[in-house]
Amino acid sequence: MKSAAFLSAALTVSLGSASQAAPASAAASKDKNPPLISVPSSVRSVRKPVEFSEYNLENGLHVILHQNHAAPVISTYVLYRVGSKNERPDRTGFAHFFEHLMFEGSEFIPRGTIDKYISGAGGNLNASTSFDRTDYYFNLPSHQLPLALWIESERMLHPRIDETGVETQRAVVKEERRRSYDNQPYGSLFEELSALVFEGTPYQWVPIGSFQYIDKATIDEFRDFHRTFYRPQNATLVVAGDFQLEDTRKLIEDYFGPIQNGSTIPRPSFQWDLNVEGKAKDVVKKNTPLPALVHAWRAPSETDPDAYPLEMLSLIMGEGRSSRLYQSLVEKKGAAMNVSPYCYLLEKTGMLAIQVVGQSGSSLEELDQLLTEEINKVVADGVSEEEFQKARNSMESQFAQSGGTMSERARTLAHYSMFYGDTSLINTELDRYLAVKREDLQRVAKKYFTAKGRFTLRYPLPPSK
Repeated sequence: MKSAAFLSAALTVSLGSASQAAPASAAASKDKNPPLISVPSSVRSVRKPVEFSEYNLENGLHVILHQNHAAPVISTYVLYRVGSKNERPDRTGFAHFFEHLMFEGSEFIPRGTIDKYISGAGGNLNASTSFDRTDYYFNLPSHQLPLALWIESERMLHPRIDETGVETQRAVVKEERRRSYDNQPYGSLFEELSALVFEGTPYQWVPIGSFQYIDKATIDEFRDFHRTFYRPQNATLVVAGDFQLEDTRKLIEDYFGPIQNGSTIPRPSFQWDLNVEGKAKDVVKKNTPLPALVHAWRAPSETDPDAYPLEMLSLIMGEGRSSRLYQSLVEKKGAAMNVSPYCYLLEKTGMLAIQVVGQSGSSLEELDQLLTEEINKVVADGVSEEEFQKARNSMESQFAQSGGTMSERARTLAHYSMFYGDTSLINTELDRYLAVKREDLQRVAKKYFTAKGRFTLRYPLPPSK
């Protein structure tokens, strides 16, 4: 489901005058008051439709506004279309590094004060990076909207990129990698799996990047990365919550309108071939406590029509204790501790994977055989009517429960707009899942779960001393 929950709102902070001069014109959009988008009457709805308006500034910044006066809070969300796939192979980790570096401050924001401004105003903040995007959000009391817009415009226009900030964040990022990847059991699993499945594409390295490339990078390289990707035409700004429409449009124009654009933004170009021969790899680590195995296949991008039956099939195969893989490998045969499915669909690529962690005494050969048998069953026989209805109900439940916070709504609106080109999917995408037929699940199983295209990653127990 695309509208997943996001990471998660008074003292008045005096900002003085804004760092950019106010523009002469008001809004750049030809339609000064674009209509609210409402869900068509034919669409099945499990929650109240999310209404919004959207428009572009003259510099290309896409703006989405969602008013909700239920509580005196607002969320701002800025989504940049830049992730690890936009990096050079010899400079991986840049996008994630910038996620940290953008909190250093700006020419007009003292170093290390962004967190203090937001917490002092009664709010919270965070950011994240993936293969395709980098995002930043603030949750604040509604009267603090100017603070959020000022900070985000400052970070877009002239962030603080200097030796002190870069060296500070080098240490932070390296420690994050040690803690989350290098020192955790199976911590390298997704990195190893990406290198196997996404080989030959800019998705083959993960957002955390590599020590040596971050260490080699110069100040000028970091500054050039910002100039290239952190620009209005490469961003979507969402404001969700308790605000006045015209006042907010003027604030956005005042803070973001003067920011200039640049040349065309470079995009990686590559061919995503689904019909490749899989590979196998053993990863021997001293801290592997139990044998683990992953079967993975290449999959289409998130906007492909097959994305919907594939997500539902992934739910049926391994999501929860009642799933067929958990029931077979864990409950009935007792060979596995747990089973984890991945339906990881991205802007230009995708991956289907099933991870199994074995019980003490289980062998990788046994896990491989049992997992292969279950995969072959769904390819040969499809899924039961009961499993199919359960998957439909699960999707309806997820949609019904999603969008409960302004931050989550802002994130979902931006994602649908940037990667699907259809912001209204926040209200209508459930119909795409409900249009999937039971036979579609067997069809995609046959199409993607092939023996030839299977990638296998194994974590054997380390040799005993």
